[in-house]
Amino acid sequence: MSSLSEKIEEILEMLWIAKKERNKSNLNFNVLGVEKGADEIKELLDKKLINVEDENVNLTEEGTIKGENVVRRHRLAEKLLVDVIDVSGSAIHETACKLEHYLKEGIEDKVCTLLGHPKTCPHGNPIPPGPCCRTETKVGDKYVVPLSQLKFGQKGKIVYIQGIADKNLQSLASLGILPGATITVKQTFPSYLFAIGNSEFAVDKTVAEAVYVRIEKD
Repeated sequence: MSSLSEKIEEILEMLWIAKKERNKSNLNFNVLGVEKGADEIKELLDKKLINVEDENVNLTEEGTIKGENVVRRHRLAEKLLVDVIDVSGSAIHETACKLEHYLKEGIEDKVCTLLGHPKTCPHGNPIPPGPCCRTETKVGDKYVVPLSQLKFGQKGKIVYIQGIADKNLQSLASLGILPGATITVKQTFPSYLFAIGNSEFAVDKTVAEAVYVRIEKD
């Protein structure tokens, strides 16, 4: 099936949320913000993603699958924006609406794995699981967590650092705390002690929670 336009994906998203999370089997054209004879509706009908009954629209089985995928991508996009890029406020939803259309099959699973297979978006709404989530539960996947969650002796590769002022980032960089560096936990109490190469250093909890690493399993 060819790729769907942003407007069509938005319609599928609205219908899926109504059906799965609000117990509404259909929505009318006014709620969807589209005319009955619109090209988007014609395309959705041609692709057998929706059914139309009078002034109401509901998802077919295939449409439900497509709608779930759109919702998954949108909520992963929100999670990525908040956790990695440190976006806040109204910009989260607006930017996620644009970003979700670029998280195509394969990319979305990489984002999900990067984020540690999150269960909810920043607004607390559930993120529908994907194939990568089911694989993770079976074989255990590498995933990204704050440095503060590592235990004694664990090591990981730094992926990103969030919520740190520029002047503090410079201090971390001088210690070698940079994306791509492998870091090992030497101590977690009473302070955090880590090692990068032959250098050891102590950091406070704020820094340990701001540095995200991909856990490396032996």
